[in-house]
Amino acid sequence: MSDLILYQRDYCHLCDFALAVMAEACAPDFDSVWVDDSGELERRYGTRVPVLRDVRDGRELDWPFDAAAVRAFLEK
Repeated sequence: MSDLILYQRDYCHLCDFALAVMAEACAPDFDSVWVDDSGELERRYGTRVPVLRDVRDGRELDWPFDAAAVRAFLEK
């Protein structure tokens, strides 16, 4: 299990963009979690996805973000 989670939705074009940004940022391995699969996650992230979360400290990076923002998020 990774320390990073990217919360996504099925058929979400913004989530597809976020995956490309994560690759551009050379982000370390992360887990993808689809909020559509959970009522709790749907309530928490339904209108915010994609969201990158660091499970070690609970910080979250909401969309929109670019590669520079991801790198800065990871450096903290």
